[in-house]
Amino acid sequence: MYEIIQEDRHLFLFLNNLGSQPFDQFWILISETWIWVPLYGIFLYLLYKTFKLKSLVFILIFIALGVTVSDQLAGIFKTGIARLRPCHDPTLNNLMRSVKCGGRLGFYSSHASNTFFIVTYLSILLFRKYKFLPYFLFFWAIVVSYSRIYLGVHFPMDVLMGSAMGFLLGGLFATISLNVIEKQKRNAVSNH
Repeated sequence: MYEIIQEDRHLFLFLNNLGSQPFDQFWILISETWIWVPLYGIFLYLLYKTFKLKSLVFILIFIALGVTVSDQLAGIFKTGIARLRPCHDPTLNNLMRSVKCGGRLGFYSSHASNTFFIVTYLSILLFRKYKFLPYFLFFWAIVVSYSRIYLGVHFPMDVLMGSAMGFLLGGLFATISLNVIEKQKRNAVSNH
């Protein structure tokens, strides 16, 4: 395990030190949630066009529940694992670029988990109608996740674990959502 952590630190230092001050503000913006609100509006529109209002309500409930579970699980892991964020690790102070710093603990990245949850969930629900969408969504999630390393707030393993958890939770919640929507359609047909 020690070797894995050391390799993670080396990879972090390599990726983090690729950055330069002229790009810092760009990566800070990429990491902010509010900057993506227009994109969330587009997602909402695509979901509405695909599923209509009645199903959309269930979908939004599942998204809210899924992001909450994703975020809370990350918090539980952070407390349980208690791995310092790179920007709080005194052994890295003179070796890294610290653009921004968050809370003390970092394993695993809730930004990566939440973003990959949304991406996986939407990809599964919208793939049939919008074949190109998953490529764009996963590219977006990777960029957001990398921003966390660039800023100095997460190690690559934090981001990788967060991405994996978000991917798994997104798949689970999307499957449940599709089952609920299908049952809803069957009930509507049998009631007519």
